Parts: sequence; C-alpha cells; structure tokens
Amino acid sequence: MGTSHIFALLSTTALLTACSLEPRYQIPATAPPPVAYREWKPAQPGDAQPRGVWWAAYGDSVLNDLQSRVTSSNQDLKAALARLDQARAQLRGARADLAPTVTASASGSRARTSTNAPQFSSTKPQTQNDLALEGDLSYELDFFGRIRSSVHAARAGAQASAADVAVLDLSLHAQLAVAYFTLRSLDAQQLLLDRTVADYTRALQLTQNLYDGGAVPRADVAQAQVQLETARTQTEDIRLHRAQTEHAIAVLISEPATTFHLEPLPLSVDVQPPPIEIGLPSALLERRPDVAAAERRVAAANANVGVARAAYFPVFRISALGGFESTSGADWITAPARLWAVGPEALLTLFDGGRRRAQTDEARASYDEQVAFYRSAVTTAYQEVEDALAALRQLERESRSQAAAVAASRVQLQQANFRYQAGAATYLEVVIAENASLAAELSAADIQLRRMSASVLLVKALGGGWHET
Repeated sequence: MGTSHIFALLSTTALLTACSLEPRYQIPATAPPPVAYREWKPAQPGDAQPRGVWWAAYGDSVLNDLQSRVTSSNQDLKAALARLDQARAQLRGARADLAPTVTASASGSRARTSTNAPQFSSTKPQTQNDLALEGDLSYELDFFGRIRSSVHAARAGAQASAADVAVLDLSLHAQLAVAYFTLRSLDAQQLLLDRTVADYTRALQLTQNLYDGGAVPRADVAQAQVQLETARTQTEDIRLHRAQTEHAIAVLISEPATTFHLEPLPLSVDVQPPPIEIGLPSALLERRPDVAAAERRVAAANANVGVARAAYFPVFRISALGGFESTSGADWITAPARLWAVGPEALLTLFDGGRRRAQTDEARASYDEQVAFYRSAVTTAYQEVEDALAALRQLERESRSQAAAVAASRVQLQQANFRYQAGAATYLEVVIAENASLAAELSAADIQLRRMSASVLLVKALGGGWHET
C-alpha cells in the first residue's frame, strides 16, 4: 500500500470519526429556583464560617472523634468506594476501545492429509508440519460515535458513583450526629428521672410517716407508691433506649457493640445549634451530591441513546496480519516464510427482527426515566431544606415557651407540696403537679434534641460541608 493511499485512508478516518449519533446533551430543565427560602430569616453575625468538616461547628470533641472514625472505618462507605473503583475501571475499559487491539500468537501442529480429501496432492507429503508465528492488529473506525458514546456513558456513570459515595458519606455522618445528640438527650432525661425517683422516694417516705401519724389516708401512700414505680419504669425504659442508641453508634463506626461505650454526657437545654449559612436556592443544586448523581445518570442515559442509534449503521474495521509460517523449524523465521495481510472490513446488520429498534426505544425510555428522577431529586432537595428551616424556626419558639412552662410547673409543684404539708390540699393535687413538672422537663429535653437534630438535617439538606470557589 503506497504512502498516498495510507494518507488518504487516515484523512478519511479522521473526517468520518467526527460524526456522532449521540443526542446533544443538555441538563434537563426544572422549575426556576426561588429567590430565597421561604422559611429563612436574615443571617445572624457569624453565619459565614468554614464548613468543610461541618460537625466541628458543634464544638464537641467526642463527636469530632466519632465522626473521624466513621470516615476511616465504616464498612458501608468502604463498599461504596469499591463500587466507585469498579465504575472507574469500567471507564478505562470503555476508553480502551478507542485504541487498536494488537495480539500475538504462535502455534505448531503436525497433520496428515487424507488421500480422499479434496486438498490432497500426490506431489506433497501426506504428513507435514505447520509452524506459525503471527501478529494481528484490529482497529474499529468509530465513524458513527458508538465507542465515544460508550465512553461518555461510562464517564458519567463513574461521576455518578463518585457522587453516590459523597451521598453515603454525608448520610452516615448525619446519622451519627443525630444518634450522638439522641444519646446525650437520653443522658439528660436519665439524670432528670434519677432525680425524680429520688424525690418520689422521699415523698413516699414523708407520706408514709404522715399516714403512720394518722394525718393522711392510706390512699395517699398508694398514690405515692404508684408515682415512684412509674418513674422507675420510665428510668429503665430510658436505659434501654440509650443502650440501643449506643449500639447504633457502634455499628456506624464499625465497633463491636459489646465493647463500645460512651460515658454519660447530658445535653443541656441551654446549648444552641450553631448558625448555618444556607446561601441561595439557586446554588443548592451545585451542593447536593444526590442531585449531582441524578444529573450524571441523565448524561449517561443520553450517551446510551447514541450507542443504540449507532447500531443501525455499519461497523468499519481495519485489520492487519503479519508473521512467519513454515513446515520446518530450520527455515521458520526467514524472509521466504513471511506472510502478511491488511485490509478494511465492514459489517452491517440487515435484519434482526426489531432488536435494534427495541434497544433504541429502551435507551430513550431510560433517558426519560432518569430525567424524571433528576427533577424529583431537585424538588426533594428544596423540600428538605424548607422542612429543616421550618423546624429550626418553630422549635426555637417552642423551646422558649417550654422553658416558661418548666419554670411555672416548678412553682406549681412547690406550692402544692406546701399546701399538702399544711393540710390544705390532698395528695392528688401533689401528684398532678409532680406529673406536670416531670412532663414539662421531659418535653423540654425532647425539644432540645429535635432542635439539634434539625440543625444536622439542615446541613445534610444543604449538601454537607462545602466551600465557595
């Protein structure tokens, strides 16, 4: 083949490989983002703080240590990283089809030709050797973009897998933060109930003494006993809940639940969630890894449409063969034993019973599916931010009103005890006041937990730690 022919072939290849049947990709349109979040209020001073390691904003060294152990030890996260490695390997495999495939082979055989065979010749020996040493080159000319579309799909799939890792990482850290604050809230409730049990024990003893002196009826002793045992039951239930929460934390950091333990550290109702900079709604889609993953899957589906459409067109290949073949080892690797072949090949499927059309329809339907998932992810992202903002705002108001309720219930209980000891009230009034006071303090602890959890969920809804660039 002359130099001019080779140049013409390469020029034609370069021209034709510029063609692609992959649809031009555009990020699917969604509803215009709102100018501002409805539930948000103007930021307070100190909101704009670094949020790479977002849990550090809570200022809790125990939480920081646990979060670092999630990153290094969680098995679900390691599995997600392994899936990412698989996706990247698939991308490298798809890229490999852009390069020629070169193989080498060597073979040797000794065969006898039948005298009744058509290829039998009386001038040649019936039994002879066949020694071959060959190199083969095969290269598919990507005229219609099938290979490039496959690479685009694999690249988008790898990017989606990377976003999936970020989604799982964010979710695990948020789960741990919520579980940790739940544990601390249970410690606060445990402290409250332990104090309540001690108070009820003293109240029972006082009532028993009054009964022994004939000052109160037997029913008062029974009511005091019921109060005490009910509080003890609540105490044991809190212990159970704490143990299960501690076990859940152990699983998140891949520690045996049998040996893992966190010392009690009550969550104070005076602790405030850290200020969180939320930015503009239009920037949310750039922060959320789940939205990024959904968008990349749309891109992969779009590229797969190009792969399916390319199946309607011929596949062109250039093949080349070179090597040596001989019947004797003595003159095997010599000039006369050389062989070579080079030439193009075209393959076009003329009839397949509708398979290609079905595959194209499937690819387009998959694209439509991924577009719907992407738009749903966008809508859900805005909802989750609004939900968390509404929760933070409302729970802040609840905490203030509940603090007032706790203070009032304490005064009510104190007055009921004075009245009972003075003989001006029945023990039922004391019981009602004690129940109201305990319920108010437990409710305050629950609201505090919900506030801290809502702040964690807001960070998660915003996509976790991020930096302006």
